[in-house]
Amino acid sequence: MTRAALYARYSDDKQNEASIEDQFRLCREHAGRERWQIVGSYEDAAISGASTILRPGIQRLMRDAQHGEFSILLAEALDRISRDQADVATLFKQLKFAGVTIVTLAEGEITELHVGLKGTMNALFLKDLAMKTHRGLRGRVEKGKSGGGLCYGYKVVKKLDGNGEPIRGDREIIPEEADTVRRIFREFASGKSPKAIAVDLNRDGVPGPLGRAWGDTSIRGHRNRGTGIVNNELYAGVLVWNRLRFVKDPSTGKRVSRPNPESAWIRTEVPHLRIVDDALWNAVRERQKQIAEIFGPNLANTREDRMKRLHLANRPVSLLSGLMTCGCCGGKIGIILSDRLGCLNHHRRGTCTNNRTILRDKLEARVLTGLQERLVSAEAVKEAVRAYVEETNRLNQQRRTQQETDRRALAKIERAIAGIIAAIEDGMYQPSMKARMDELERQKAEIVARMAEAPADMPDVHPNVAANYSRNVARFAEALRDPDGGREAAEALRSLIGGIIVTPGEKRGEVHAELRGELMGILGIAAVQPEQGRTSVMSPVAAGPRNQR
Repeated sequence: MTRAALYARYSDDKQNEASIEDQFRLCREHAGRERWQIVGSYEDAAISGASTILRPGIQRLMRDAQHGEFSILLAEALDRISRDQADVATLFKQLKFAGVTIVTLAEGEITELHVGLKGTMNALFLKDLAMKTHRGLRGRVEKGKSGGGLCYGYKVVKKLDGNGEPIRGDREIIPEEADTVRRIFREFASGKSPKAIAVDLNRDGVPGPLGRAWGDTSIRGHRNRGTGIVNNELYAGVLVWNRLRFVKDPSTGKRVSRPNPESAWIRTEVPHLRIVDDALWNAVRERQKQIAEIFGPNLANTREDRMKRLHLANRPVSLLSGLMTCGCCGGKIGIILSDRLGCLNHHRRGTCTNNRTILRDKLEARVLTGLQERLVSAEAVKEAVRAYVEETNRLNQQRRTQQETDRRALAKIERAIAGIIAAIEDGMYQPSMKARMDELERQKAEIVARMAEAPADMPDVHPNVAANYSRNVARFAEALRDPDGGREAAEALRSLIGGIIVTPGEKRGEVHAELRGELMGILGIAAVQPEQGRTSVMSPVAAGPRNQR
């Protein structure tokens, strides 16, 4: 029997989860008519069709297709799979190489002709939609209404027009937050640093934007981009729109901002939204000018520029970037000064008491040592591996037994259906046959659905997993110092680390680092495939016990 998989997607808040179920229902009906066996279903909810890179459903679908799980991919329409012309072509080629045919309810079997024509039409649709949206927002801004987003100090005004439709883009001042904005402007103009302002606001219990704690970056922002409290011209009664445009990075699928030339900005006077007067606004501009003359024009932007360079290099800030958290407040640990790491909540917001710092190289060395010497030799890990292997084998056996039972039952039902059809063709039709056929079809649908939803077997675990893991970590440590192999090694090593908790010790300057590694990551990086004679990385499917150092 032909094995088929279903895919469905909805993209925005104008649709809901019922849209996916509707797509699946239509696809199931079509598969039933074609007598295809549905072996899996994949979905992506509230995700744009402009890129497939960030869609977990489509990524899982591609992995299963490469493993030969199905031979037909069924969807409502080609634009449900992707509207991006390049993505459609890539998916088509990859699925064709895997022996999978794409079939949609709208277009039928997808060929190179569909890929070319529909891909072009969908790309033009996205471009036209973006232009119309941009034009509509510009008209709204030129009327003194917001073009989107809500900044600190304002709230949305909810009103209806004569037809009962919501009027969009109106804002009004929140008096309490406006007082905080004026306080920030006054203190900054008087010479107080953004960090000191943030610390004092947090100490006084003043809620920040979105109810979060204040940070120095939320106050100073980026002058050229108009971000941050002290750079927002709306507080001076001027609505500025179209400073930035957003494009999707084809390698990641994420939106990246690009500054527009000042000639493309749309500026509209909105005196009813003014919070600070001209004198205070100009005083802040003068203070920023003084800072630029003393320290250079890019002082306020050094961290953001560094992050941009690192983004373009497509690698993390450091080996442990994004994995470290403070043991006192649960906040992030990051670079404070030079190569020293510390709690960002303490050093930027003053909301944490953890004032300890540690050299980045020193912490990385401790983590590597922990992975090499302690993580895989602990008795807890050995016990976890043993328990994992036993549980995996038990679940695999249980699934195999159920699948075999379902296969036998399905074969019996199909023989019964074929017998009834043969009898009808021979002229032996009886009214009771219809009721029997309906019951058999219902039982068949239940079994097929259960088989499609059944999880696949967990990969077997090699008995030498701990030794392989330890050996690989040692190789990673060497590769990290290699300019050519360091990046790949860093990414592989980061995948093993669940997190690092940094807490202050009792002695002065003492810092403790607790390493937490996910067992499934350990098993994945150390799994050996005997038939290939090499180490490979498996996708983690479940979290195991944590191991500490």
